[in-house]
Amino acid sequence: MRTLISLIEMIEAAYDERMMKNVIKNFGNAYGFDRFAYLQAVGADVRTFNNYPAEWQDIYIKKRYSRIDPVVTEAGRRAGPFSWTADNWQARGTSEARRFRDEAINHGIRSGVTIPVGGTYGARMMLTFASSRSDADVTMLPTPQDAVQVIMAIHYQLRILAASMVASPKKHLSAREMVCLTWAAKGKKGYEIARLTGINPRTVQHYLDSAREKLGAATLSQLVAIAKDLTLI
Repeated sequence: MRTLISLIEMIEAAYDERMMKNVIKNFGNAYGFDRFAYLQAVGADVRTFNNYPAEWQDIYIKKRYSRIDPVVTEAGRRAGPFSWTADNWQARGTSEARRFRDEAINHGIRSGVTIPVGGTYGARMMLTFASSRSDADVTMLPTPQDAVQVIMAIHYQLRILAASMVASPKKHLSAREMVCLTWAAKGKKGYEIARLTGINPRTVQHYLDSAREKLGAATLSQLVAIAKDLTLI
């Protein structure tokens, strides 16, 4: 219990997202987990805060894998924390399900523990610690009451950090970067953004690359996801 209280205290003391990621990552590492992912889902809208491999994040977002992710599905049915292993996921006879399972394992997401919490207006929140090993350390599963405290601490601290960024967006993204990012979020390609804005295509790419660097995104898809999480677009 004291360990979870310390985790909550460190989350609430985090002054930026990088520090917050380190706090959660270090907590998971202490139990032998390589990665973590906080996910909030409201209907089809899914937002995440995680340290999964950038390539896996890009694949997950582009292919909308939250639709078929067994962990997300199970979290919607559960009232408390649970452990899981990708080795037990059923392919259900579809190539997409098999591909999801294989790609998850290839990116080091093979087993883990997930803490789900139901929110208001049908929202679902969950925190997952994942490992590349075939079995998860179930000794770290908290009680449902403790789980709620951890999830809500992450939820509200992310809102506080996002609000502090939105309060002075020019400090983070320029007007041109925001314009290019907004069009990219609508699915427009670089050459289309150039035509719509009158900006040189190479300059459009420069603005998008600059925005990625500022928001710590590895790919364009991840940049759009982070910008949505921060309510910048």
